[in-house]
Amino acid sequence: MEFVQSISSSAGMFVSLSKSRSFSFQNMRGDFILNPIFLRFFTASLHVILFLIVIISWVYKKFVSNGNETPKHNVIRRTNLLYYRPTLFSCLGLSVFNLVLCLLNLFYWYANGWSDEKILILSDLGLKTVSWLALYLFLQIHYLNSRETKYLIVLRLWWGVFMSVSCYCLVIDLLYYKKHHYLSSLFWASDIVSSVMGLVFCYVGFSGKKNEEDTILQEPLLNGGATHGEVPNEPTKGDETVTPYATSGLFSLFSFSWMSPLVSLGYKRTLNLEDVPQLGSSDTVRGAFPILNDKLESYRGESNKVTTIMLAKGLFFTTSKEIVLSAIYVLVYTLASYVGPFLIDTFVQYLNGNRDFKNEGYVLVSAFFVAKLFECFAQRHWFFTVQQAGYRARAALVAKVYNKGLTLSSQSKQGHTTGEIINFMSVDAERIGDFGWYLHDPWMVILQVALALAILYRDVGLASLAGLVATVLVMLANVPLGSLQERFQDKLMKSKDERMKATSEILRNMRILKLQAWELKFLSKIFELRKVETGWLRRYLYTSAVTTFVFWGAPTFVSVVTFGACMLMGIPLESGKILSALATFRILQEPIYSLPDTISMIVQTKVSLDRIASFLSLDDLPQDVVEKLPESTSEIAVEIINGNFSWDIANSAPTLKDINFRVSRGMRVAVCGTVGSGKSSLLSCILGEMPKVSGSIRLNGTKAYVAQTPWIQSGKIEENILFGKEMDRQKYDRVLEACSLKKDLEILSFGDQTVIGERGINLSGGQKQRIQIARALYQDADIYLFDDPFSAVDAHTGTHLFNECILGLLDSKTVIFVTHQVEFLPAADMILVMKDGKIKQAGKYNDILKSGSDFMELVGAHEEALSALDSMDVGKTANGEEKGSENAKPALQKQESLKEGNDKVDNSGGTKGQLVQEEEREKGNVGLSVYWKYITTAYGGLLVPFALLAQILFQILQIGSNYWMAWATPVSKDVEPPVGGSTLILVYVLLSIGSSLCIFVRALVVVTIGYKTANILFNKMHLSIFRAPMSFFDSTPSGRVLNRASTDQSTIDLNMASIVALFAFAIIQLLGIIAVMSQAAWQVFIVFIPVVAICIWLQRYYIASARELARLCGVCKAPVIQHFSETLSGAITIRSFDQESRFRDINMRLIDAYSRPKFHTAGAMEWLCIRLDVLSLITFAFSLIFLISIPEGTIDPSVAGLAVTYGLNLNMLQAWVVWNLCTMENRIISVERLLQYTSIQSEPPLVVESNRPQSHWPVNGEVNIRDLQVRYAPHMPFVLRGLTCTFFGGKRTGIVGRTGSGKSTLIQTLFRIVEPTGGQILIDGINILSIGLHDLRSRLSIIPQDPTMFEGTVRSNLDPLEEYTDEQIWEALDKCQLGDEVRKKAEKLDSAVFENGENWSVGQRQLVCLGRVLLKKSKVLVLDEATASVDTATDNLIQQTLKQHFTDSTVITIAHRITSVLDSDMVLLLDNGLLKEYNSPEKLLEDKSSSFSKLVAEYSMRSSSSFENLSIARV
Repeated sequence: MEFVQSISSSAGMFVSLSKSRSFSFQNMRGDFILNPIFLRFFTASLHVILFLIVIISWVYKKFVSNGNETPKHNVIRRTNLLYYRPTLFSCLGLSVFNLVLCLLNLFYWYANGWSDEKILILSDLGLKTVSWLALYLFLQIHYLNSRETKYLIVLRLWWGVFMSVSCYCLVIDLLYYKKHHYLSSLFWASDIVSSVMGLVFCYVGFSGKKNEEDTILQEPLLNGGATHGEVPNEPTKGDETVTPYATSGLFSLFSFSWMSPLVSLGYKRTLNLEDVPQLGSSDTVRGAFPILNDKLESYRGESNKVTTIMLAKGLFFTTSKEIVLSAIYVLVYTLASYVGPFLIDTFVQYLNGNRDFKNEGYVLVSAFFVAKLFECFAQRHWFFTVQQAGYRARAALVAKVYNKGLTLSSQSKQGHTTGEIINFMSVDAERIGDFGWYLHDPWMVILQVALALAILYRDVGLASLAGLVATVLVMLANVPLGSLQERFQDKLMKSKDERMKATSEILRNMRILKLQAWELKFLSKIFELRKVETGWLRRYLYTSAVTTFVFWGAPTFVSVVTFGACMLMGIPLESGKILSALATFRILQEPIYSLPDTISMIVQTKVSLDRIASFLSLDDLPQDVVEKLPESTSEIAVEIINGNFSWDIANSAPTLKDINFRVSRGMRVAVCGTVGSGKSSLLSCILGEMPKVSGSIRLNGTKAYVAQTPWIQSGKIEENILFGKEMDRQKYDRVLEACSLKKDLEILSFGDQTVIGERGINLSGGQKQRIQIARALYQDADIYLFDDPFSAVDAHTGTHLFNECILGLLDSKTVIFVTHQVEFLPAADMILVMKDGKIKQAGKYNDILKSGSDFMELVGAHEEALSALDSMDVGKTANGEEKGSENAKPALQKQESLKEGNDKVDNSGGTKGQLVQEEEREKGNVGLSVYWKYITTAYGGLLVPFALLAQILFQILQIGSNYWMAWATPVSKDVEPPVGGSTLILVYVLLSIGSSLCIFVRALVVVTIGYKTANILFNKMHLSIFRAPMSFFDSTPSGRVLNRASTDQSTIDLNMASIVALFAFAIIQLLGIIAVMSQAAWQVFIVFIPVVAICIWLQRYYIASARELARLCGVCKAPVIQHFSETLSGAITIRSFDQESRFRDINMRLIDAYSRPKFHTAGAMEWLCIRLDVLSLITFAFSLIFLISIPEGTIDPSVAGLAVTYGLNLNMLQAWVVWNLCTMENRIISVERLLQYTSIQSEPPLVVESNRPQSHWPVNGEVNIRDLQVRYAPHMPFVLRGLTCTFFGGKRTGIVGRTGSGKSTLIQTLFRIVEPTGGQILIDGINILSIGLHDLRSRLSIIPQDPTMFEGTVRSNLDPLEEYTDEQIWEALDKCQLGDEVRKKAEKLDSAVFENGENWSVGQRQLVCLGRVLLKKSKVLVLDEATASVDTATDNLIQQTLKQHFTDSTVITIAHRITSVLDSDMVLLLDNGLLKEYNSPEKLLEDKSSSFSKLVAEYSMRSSSSFENLSIARV
C-alpha cells in the first residue's frame, strides 16, 4: 500500500522519467550499469533465461519419464526435496506480487501517458510474473512425487545469479537515491522483495538434502511392505480417523484448511463413505443425545408429557455452545456489514475533492477492506456453526424418536402408523436441524433495522422515521401471510403423512397387489392422496410467491417512502447521501428478503416440534406389568394369578379374562384353541406386551420368543441367527442341524453369508420361520415362547423341528408353545385350551380329553382329518417303514446325484451375486441432461424464458432507478440539481413499480414451473414403481423407495424450482453489478476476469467432493429409515430378547454414518466460500484503489459512488452465485434420484390388445406346464429345473415337498410374478406369456402364504375394486366363518382395520383372504399354505367350503398338512426344483417306496403315537 501511495504522491517523478538525463537511453554513456532502467532490462533478460530453463527442463523430464521409467502401479510418493512446499509457494507469491505491481503501473500510466521506459518496466514485471508462474507449475508437476533429493543444478545456479543481481539492484537503488534524493517506490518494493526471496532460494538450493537413510528406515515401518521409499496406495481410511476439525489449530479452523485433504482427495477420485473421517466426539450422536435426554427427563419429572417448550429448551442446551458462538459471529457480521454504507457519503465527498486530511483515500479503502474481511469471515463461520448445531440437534432428535419407537405401547402404536413415525425422523427432525440457518434472524433483524435507521438519520434526518414506519408496515404484512403459511404447512404435512402411510403399506404388500391385479387401483389411491397433498402444496407455494413479491418490493417501497418524505420535509437530497441510503436499503433487503423464509421456517419448525413432542408424550409399554423374580429363587418359571388383560384399556370387556396358571421350570406347555380364542394374546401378556387390567404375572429367567409372523432383519442369515451374540461354531452348527437349515444353506450360493432382502423377501415362509427358531435357540434363554411356528413348514420338517428343538435342545428348558397341530399335544406336560379369551381347560392330554368338550372338538376335528388316512391301506409298522426306506434309497441317491449335477451347472452358469445389492448412486458430474429434463418437464420449458426475462427487466429497472437517483441529485448543496424534486420522485416511483411487477411475474412463473414439474415427476416415478416387476421390490429395501417418495419429493415440491431460479437470477444480478462498476472503471475487468477464472476453477475443484458427499448423504439416509422401519415392525421380538440397547447402538452408528458426509459437506461449502470471498474482495479493493488513484475530476463522483454501492455487494453476490450453483448441484441429486426410478424396467404389458382372452376364459382351467425353468435373477441358481406336468381342469391338485423345494416359486410363475427363464405354461391352450398380466391375474384366484389386510374397513379389504354388493360380501363372510365376528362389531362392514390388520388375528386374516376368493369365483384357484395359521377344525371347515363352492374349478393346493392334499385328485411332489412324483394319492400310497407314501406314514405315526412315550425313550 505504501509504494502505491508513493506512486501517486510523486506523480512528477514518473511524468519526467523520459526527460531525465540519467534515465535516458540516448545519454547513458559509461554509467549505464548504475542506471535503474538498464537494470530492469537486465533482470527482464535474466527472467527470459529462467523461462527457457523451465521449458527445456520440462521437455527433458517428459522424454526421460516416458523413455526410461517403468510404470509404477498405484504408487503414491512424497517428495524427498527439502523445503519443497515453501519453495513452491514462494514462486507463486513472487508471480502474484509482480502481477500486482504490473497492474498498478498499467493503470497509473494509462491515466498519465506512456513512454519507452515505462513499456520496458512493464515488460520486466510481466516477464517476471510469467517466469515465476512457469517455475511454480514445473515444481508442482515434476517434483511432487519425485525421488530426487536435489533441484536441477542449472536451477540452483540461476537462483544464485538471481540473488546476486537482486542485491546489486538494491545497492544501485541506494546509490541512486543518495545522489538524486528520489526513487520510485516501485523499484524499492521490487528490489527488496527480490533480494529477500533470492536469499531464501539460495538457502533452499545449497543447504543440503533430506536424509535418504532416514526415509528408507522410516517408511517401511509406517507403511508395512513399502521398500525404498515406495508407499503402496493404501491411504488411511477416513472412517478409521477422526475429522481434522477436532484437532486443528486456530489458522486451520479460521480458514477451513482442515477440509483441504478431503476436498483434494475428492478432486482426484470419487469419494466413498470410508474416505470421510469420523466426527469429533462432541458432534456424534453419543455426545449430543445424552444431553437432550437428561434435559427432557429433568423437565418432565414424574409426568410422561413432553411439551414443545421442553423439547425446544432441551435442544437449546444440546447445542448451546454452537448457538452462543454463532451469535457472536452474527453480531460481528452485522456491525461490519454497515461500515460500507456508513462511509459511502464520505467516499463520494472525497472523490468530489472534499478531503479532511492527507491520505484520507487510503484510510477509507483500508476501512472498507477490513470491514468486508471481518464480514466475510464472520458470515462463513456463522453459517458453518449453525449447520454444526443443526446436525447435532437432528442426530439427538432422531435417536430420541428411535428410542421412543422401541418402547411404545401397542395402544400408542395404533394411533401412529410406521409411515407417520418414519416421517418424524426423516422430515420433522431434518427440518428442526435446518432451523439453525434462521435461528438468529429475529434479533438480527432488529439490530439491522436499528443500525439502518441510525445511518438513515445521519443522511436524511427525520425522514428516516418515515423509513421506519414503512419497514414496520412491510414486516406487519407478514402476520396474515405467516398465519396462512402455517395453516397450509400443517395441512401439507398431515396429507403427506397420509400418503407416506399408504405408500409404506403398499410397498410392504406389493406381492399380494400384483397377485390380485390390484396395483393400479392402489396407485389411484396414492394419486388421490397426492391430489389432496398438492391442493395444500399449491396454496402454500402461491402464498410464498406473494410473500416473495412483497419482500422483493419492500426495499423499493421503503426507499420511495423515505425519499418522498425528504421532498415533503424539504430535506435536501445529495448524491452521496442518496447512495448511502440506497446501500443501507440494499443491506436491509437481506433481513427483509429472508423474513418470509424465517417466519415460514419458524412456523414449520414449530409444527415439527409439536408433532415430535406429541409423539414423545405417548404412553410407553409399562415396565411393571411383569414381575421379574430373582434367578434361582424358585422353581416357578411363569405364573399368572387372576390375570385380566385387554388390548384396549378403554373397552370394558377384557381380551383375556380370569387367567390363572403356573409353569414350573423345565415344563413343556402347549396352548391350543380355535382361531381368535386368544392364544397369541396369552403369549403377549407373558411378554408384558399386553396392557394389564388386573392380576399379576411373574417371570423367572431370560426369555426368547418366536412370533407367528416371521420377523427377519435385512442382512446376512448368520447375523439373524447370532442376533448380537458371539459366534460359537459348535453351538451354531448344532442349532442349524436342529432347525433343518444345513440343506437350505448348501443350496444358497453364499450359504449363511447370503444377504436376506427386506423382511426376508428372498426366503420361503418355512425358511424364515426356521431362521427365527434358530435365532431363539442360539440365545440359550431359560423360557421359550413359540407362537405356532410349525404351521409354516411341511409335515416332515415340522416333526424334525419338534423332535430336535422342543424335545431335543430345549429338553431342559421351559417351553410354552401355541400350536394347531393336535399331534404335538401329547408331548406337553400341560395343555391350556383357550376359548373366547379364557382358559377353558388345563392339564395333561389324557386328563383333559376326558374332562371337557372344547378340547374334544379340536381333537375330533383332527381325528376326522385322519380318518382319510385310515381308509387307505398305509403300512404303519416299523418293518414296513424300514422296507420302504430301503426301497427308496436308490431313488434318493439317484436324485441326490442329479441334484448335485444340477447345482454344479447352475453355479458355473453365471457369476454369483447377492439378491440385495448396495444402493446404486450416480458418480461424477450430474449430467446436463438432468437439468434439462427438470427445466423442460413442465410445459416443455416454455415458461422458463418468461422467468428470465422478468428477472432481466427487474435488474435493468432497479439499476436504472438507482442510477437515476445518483445522477439527478447534486453532489453537494452548492450545486444546482438537474431536475425538479417532483420529477425526481415520480420517475423513481415509476421505475420502482415496474421492477416490483417484474418480480411478481417472476415469482408466479417460478412457482408454476416448480409445482407442475413436481407433480409430473411424482406421477412418473410412482407409475414406474407400481409397474416394476416383483424382483425390483425383492431386491430394493422399501427405505430406498420411501426416501425418494418423502425426502427427495419434498425437496422437489418445495425447494428445487426456487434454487434453480435463484442461480439464474444471481448470475443476472452479478452481471448487473459488474456492468455498473465498469461504468466507473472499466479496468476492473482486468482483475475481475482472472478472479472469476480462479473462482470457477475453485468451484470445479470443490464440486467433485461436494457432489459425492451429497450423494453419500442420500445413500446413508436410507439405512437409518430402513433400520427404524424394521425395528418398529420387530419391536416385540427385540424386547423379548432384551436387545434394546444393541439396537440403539446400531441406530447411533447409522445416524453418525449419515451425519459424517453432512458435516463435511458443510465444511467443504465454507472452505470454498471463504476463498471466493477473499477473491471478490481483491476485485473490490482493486476498484477502490483505482478510484482514489485517478486524478480528481476524471470521473463523475456520483457514478463512482454508485459503483462502490454495488461493489459492496460484490463479494456477497459472487459467493452467492457459486453457493447457489453448489446448492443446485447438491439438490439436483434429488431430481436425479427420482429420475432413476422413473426408468425402472417395467413388467410385461398389463393388457395386450391384440391378444386378449375371451371374457369367460378360462373355461376348463387346465394348466399345462412344459419344461419350466425359473430363477430369480441372472446371477442366481435355478429354482425350478425343467418341470413338465399338467393340472387337469376341474380337478384338485396337491403340491407337496420339503421347504425350499420350489412350491411357492411354481405358483409365482403361474401368476407371472416371476417370468420363466425357459419353457411355457398353457391355461386352456393359451400361453400365459402371450397375454397381458391383468388379463391373466384377474382370472386366477389365490389365498397367499402370508395373509394380508390393509388399513381401511372390512368392506375395502374384501372388495377393494368395489365390484360387489353388500349382500354378496355378507354371503362370502358367512361362508368363510367370519360373518358372526363382523356382526358383533358396531360398524359392521365399515369396522376399522388397522395397519397390517393388527387388530385381527393371523387366522382371521387368512379367513378374510378366503372371503376374497369366494367373491371372485375363479376357474383356477391356488391355495399357498392357505390354512397354515388356523386350527384343524377351521381348516376342515375351509376345505369343505372350497369343495362346495369350487367343485368345477381347478384347485391347486400347496400344503404342509398332509390331510389337506389327501382328498386331492392328484399329488405333485417337488424336490429341489424337480418333479419327483406325480400321480393320484391312492397310486402313490400303494407304492410303499414312494416319497409321498413315506411322508404320509410319518405324519400318521406322529399323529397316532404318544409323544410322551417318545420323549421318555429319548431320555
